Amino acid sequence: MAPDPLPIPESIRFGEDLELDRPAYELRRSGRALKLERIPLDILFLLAERPGQLVTREEIAERIWGKGAHLDVDNSINGAVRKIRQVLKDDSEQPRFIQTVTGRGYRFVAPVAAPAAVPVMPSGPGAAETVAAAAPAPRSYRKAWLAGALALLLLVGALLWSRDRGQATRSDRVMLAVMPFQNLTGDDSQEYFSDGLTEEMITQLGNRYPARLGVIARASVMHFKQTRKPPERIGRELGVQYLLLGSVRRDASTVRVTAQLIRTRDHAQLWAHQYDRELSGLLTLQDEIAREITDAIESSLGGHAPASRVAAMGPPPAPDAYDLYLRGQFFLNKRTDADLRAAAGYFARATRSDSSFARAWAALAAADVLGAVYSTRPPQDLVARARAAALKALVLNPSLPEAHAALALIVQNHDWDWQGAEREFRRAIDLNPNYATAHHWYAEHLMWRGRFDEALQESEQARRLDPLSLIIAADNGAILYFARRYDRAIDRLRSVRAVDPMMSRTQLLVAVYTEDGKFDQALAEEERWRPIVPAAVHWATLAYVYGRAGKIGEARHSIEELVRASEQDPVQARVFAWSYAGVRDTAQTVAWLEKAYAEHSAEMVSLKVNPGYDFLRGDPRFQRLLDRVGLGETASGLERTTAR
Repeated sequence: MAPDPLPIPESIRFGEDLELDRPAYELRRSGRALKLERIPLDILFLLAERPGQLVTREEIAERIWGKGAHLDVDNSINGAVRKIRQVLKDDSEQPRFIQTVTGRGYRFVAPVAAPAAVPVMPSGPGAAETVAAAAPAPRSYRKAWLAGALALLLLVGALLWSRDRGQATRSDRVMLAVMPFQNLTGDDSQEYFSDGLTEEMITQLGNRYPARLGVIARASVMHFKQTRKPPERIGRELGVQYLLLGSVRRDASTVRVTAQLIRTRDHAQLWAHQYDRELSGLLTLQDEIAREITDAIESSLGGHAPASRVAAMGPPPAPDAYDLYLRGQFFLNKRTDADLRAAAGYFARATRSDSSFARAWAALAAADVLGAVYSTRPPQDLVARARAAALKALVLNPSLPEAHAALALIVQNHDWDWQGAEREFRRAIDLNPNYATAHHWYAEHLMWRGRFDEALQESEQARRLDPLSLIIAADNGAILYFARRYDRAIDRLRSVRAVDPMMSRTQLLVAVYTEDGKFDQALAEEERWRPIVPAAVHWATLAYVYGRAGKIGEARHSIEELVRASEQDPVQARVFAWSYAGVRDTAQTVAWLEKAYAEHSAEMVSLKVNPGYDFLRGDPRFQRLLDRVGLGETASGLERTTAR
């Protein structure tokens, strides 16, 4: 009788300092995670589980893609093994880890060691004392401990959020997450395509019937791109009952998409299918998948899907235009000045390839209007092109939520047409209540107008749709700051920074600490950012903090340094206004705000709610400026809020 197979260890150590951790789904060197994509990591696990044994190409293909997979596995496997060797710094001619058996497969040749099992942690009375008395965990488990600590921080952040919003009304909507589609081409340059397909499926499903089906936004699901967590854990973290898992492979003219619908509570597969289509029919295919998925969900609930309220998508775009659009979306989601410029370039090319492609026009508008916020370049040209693109999109498709949201941001930030902006935001949300970005931007709109309770409600709705989005969480902290709820703003922003220490929006902590009278903490926070912020911004921030702390000499010195910095590079007027606000120089602050108004600075939208300008609120010149920006008529609302 053959012996029972050995159990697969949870952790495999090899080399001098390398470790494969199955629960964390990571390859680590000296406790630090190494970046390796899903397919290469799966192959490495397979090889390391069978040290010294030949693992054939057929076995690899079946493990990774399933039986009967009709794929060009040779190229895919070769590319994956190359990536493994690059990460391990292995040599195919003189291998230390992976040996190629020509024409057959591969063999893992490094000695491996599985660490001792981790004892079950005690629970119940006395558990804390028992844990405290235990010996230190082995080094191989430190990263797992850190992962647990990070999860705890996220949980704390969620609890803090819940504390602010009170007892939320439970939604009766079914929630679904579209997990990142796997790129099975073995070609990293095709990541934009698989990511784009993920986002397109989110859009399609989010539009099906939003009153019954909620769909998690892209930013949250992308957190799971390089991990393999069990469905029930993903379900808990995202608050969903269903997952859509998929993969995509394409060549010059065809595409293969596989998809399966999983119920998170019991891993039940409710539906699965494989599609082989021409690239020109990809949008039609996405609509077909969305329809079948919603039917499957309703069937599992004992009902049937109501009529869809999907906005008319218009005629399918030309394949090359759609490909350019997906490339642009890949860069748009990175949210840096350089990436936004790259995204706008791709969207512009898409509109030239197919001038009737409404979604490409809407995406170009979003890229340019965001570029005007993130860039230090003069905004006028970007805003003009953004406006023209948004209006063109709405001519082609008046029911496109993305176009309405982009136009709302344009008329808010650059026309100061607050009623028009609110109308456009609400129209975008009405067309697609699952559109997290529209809820997020509308929350900011309400914040600028001093309607903080409404803003927090809208921010909470954005969070439900995109629960792991750091920018949504950070902007929730901004709402709390402008509402003068400083303790809660600090809690929120610090919870975001615990997850991403370089999240730029958390620079707002400097201002929050200052307004809360915590000047030493404000200065320490500013010192953290000094290496990466422009010199002018650094000196202006110091001037503000020192001025508010009563250190007028240091503040004046910082203003002098700011002036010197402006002689090297042009500095926006709003930067000078902020520095003089610190020393409470009313005449200079108002004068520089007037210049910022002439520059059409984005600073204008904050005038009504920014605590830094509270000392100006009795000045008639400042009130006239508020009136010109369209924010003077609702000042009493802010006074009521700040009096709480």
